[in-house]
Amino acid sequence: MQIIQGIREKGAAIVIVVIALSLIGFILMDARQGGNNLNAASGNIGKVDGQAIGQNEFNTKVKNMELQEEQQSGAKPTNIRTAQIREQVWNQIVAEKIFYAEADKLGIDFTSKELESVLKSNEPGNPFLQERQLLDEATGKLDINKVNQALINIKKMKGEQWEMVNAQILEPQKLTSISTKYFALLNASAYYPAWMEEKDLKEKNNFATISYVQVPYQTISDSTIKVTDADIENYVSKHKQLFKQEAGRMISYVAFSQLPSSADSAKTKLLVENLKNDFANTNDNTIKTFLARNASAIEFDTNYVPKSKINSHALDSIIKLNAGSVYGPYVDNNDYVLAKYIGSKILPDSVNARHILIATVNNQTGEPLLEDSVAEKRADSIYNAIKAGANFAALALQYSADGSKEKGGDLGTFAYGQMVPEFNDFCFYKTTGSMGVVRTQFGYHIVEVLKQKGQSPAYKIAFLAKEIFSSEETINKASNEAIKLSAEKDPKKMEAYIQKNGLKKITVPTLIKENDAQIGQLQDARQLVRWVFEAKKGDVSDPMPVGDQFIVATVDKIYKEGTQDVETARPLAENSIKEEKKGEMIIKNLGANVTLETAASKYSKEILNAGADSSITFKTQIINSIGNEPKLIGAIFNKANLNKVAEPLAGKTAVYVFKVNSIAAKTDNENIAQFRAGQTTALRNQAVSNWFEGLRKKATIKDNRSKFF
Repeated sequence: MQIIQGIREKGAAIVIVVIALSLIGFILMDARQGGNNLNAASGNIGKVDGQAIGQNEFNTKVKNMELQEEQQSGAKPTNIRTAQIREQVWNQIVAEKIFYAEADKLGIDFTSKELESVLKSNEPGNPFLQERQLLDEATGKLDINKVNQALINIKKMKGEQWEMVNAQILEPQKLTSISTKYFALLNASAYYPAWMEEKDLKEKNNFATISYVQVPYQTISDSTIKVTDADIENYVSKHKQLFKQEAGRMISYVAFSQLPSSADSAKTKLLVENLKNDFANTNDNTIKTFLARNASAIEFDTNYVPKSKINSHALDSIIKLNAGSVYGPYVDNNDYVLAKYIGSKILPDSVNARHILIATVNNQTGEPLLEDSVAEKRADSIYNAIKAGANFAALALQYSADGSKEKGGDLGTFAYGQMVPEFNDFCFYKTTGSMGVVRTQFGYHIVEVLKQKGQSPAYKIAFLAKEIFSSEETINKASNEAIKLSAEKDPKKMEAYIQKNGLKKITVPTLIKENDAQIGQLQDARQLVRWVFEAKKGDVSDPMPVGDQFIVATVDKIYKEGTQDVETARPLAENSIKEEKKGEMIIKNLGANVTLETAASKYSKEILNAGADSSITFKTQIINSIGNEPKLIGAIFNKANLNKVAEPLAGKTAVYVFKVNSIAAKTDNENIAQFRAGQTTALRNQAVSNWFEGLRKKATIKDNRSKFF
């Protein structure tokens, strides 16, 4: 990322050319082995099939991802976001270890020669093509001599710089290469033999016609069916794959808010109201001092700012005031605010400018490059030379530390606020053609405003804001109430206390897992989760601060990994068991030697027909007028049921008494080649779908994260 991108994003970022060139360090294996062993960890976060996931390895990847996100957003990740990043990194590392182990068994690798081939190619995926410094100006393609020279320069790269490069570019390139080979292997494994083609064509083209009587399960009332615990246990034992139980806890809790009370809000409002007259009478030149003296939560911006850049829901009312008037107090977010309208002026919507940067710091490392006084004198000299007639573009190419020098320093067109403040102010408050020296965090810029487009009003407004804080009395009240409840260590006594004092108990409906950082609506609840997994069933917690609340929680149930117990399985199993029992009752009531006529008479149903439209084939998913009944489809194409009334069949939604009247082949002319191609594609899709889930189920994964975080 060039320095100009740093200017646009108001912060330093890693220069792409350095990141990209660092990839060559992978070619020079000694660079990777020279002190960058991430697995030399002080402890293991976990294991995958015996392969340790070191604490250093894990923390480094988390740190890199946090840094990358901070560079993109301009803000450090919150605690809850950090927890999400940890989860993301864990899943990534586990997936990579499982996948790379499988690829290694198959002899699939990513070699230094492959990487070198990528980096020296002119294919679109090569990151070097993004760096103008590595291109031949005449052809626009890579200059191999420059690439080779870069290889020499990068040999000594180690430490954090290497780890960032490894995480952001090298590992994704490695994963792309190995996964491409792996999926090519899976695709090549799809074989469609002639006997299968013959079978599939027959199943696709043979269609059946049937007559049937349908007796829906709803014919029998649910109230007549009893489902015992023994029924649940029996059903679960037959369908264990449907009732897998993850380890975890179920809890309930009572929350005591620490948010400001109405009295706290009124106190803050009065404080702001008492400042209104002084604020209105303050001279424009001393407003900044006045706001600082009164500890305003919003700093005074001395600039005229476009409407789109002013964050206030009362803005439309404020800009209707006369200059010098004060609006408020009003509540904005968690502040009581007074707004003093100072005035407006017209500013351009966007600006096109060019610059020459004399850098004082290394944009990548932050290390000093030039003393400030030296950089200032150099910038002044260049400025004077341009004023005397020197070529701006030529001097930019010779002296500028920014990537825009290749374009004569031209930054293109940008909107208000895209550049760092000093640079932004010069470009938008000066007129077209203005030129000057501007100092920013990056150094000294010789700036020329080339063009300004559009015109819109901008406003100067001073905001005096006071945050509405919770008083000590409010916080102490919430704390004391939480302490009283937490003293009721017996769950029954706790429940009685809740009822007596009209408190609201919240039962968390989802299973809490050991590495969770959030519980229901409670964000950033990692401390509470750790307590939950140290506690026993029925334990009551001490008050814990979570966000703006004190929480008193109790452990309702502890689940171990395995198969669900009766209580947990009942909601899912009960309806299916009822339908099974209804099916048995209906079939028993139909009696022996049932016919279509006796079945229809017994339950006052009609004898219906289906399949005359050739729609019932072995591959059919839905039977017209019946629905999704795979058991019925299978029975229809059982040769033993042809031309006779089959045994009653309990389907998904009803019992069916049916007769297969005929099975015949369609007369459609089938495009065999097209059919074969479609089936081969289906086999390939089957080969590559859910492949990783299969590998993950076979893997032995040990997760120790909860011991560290």
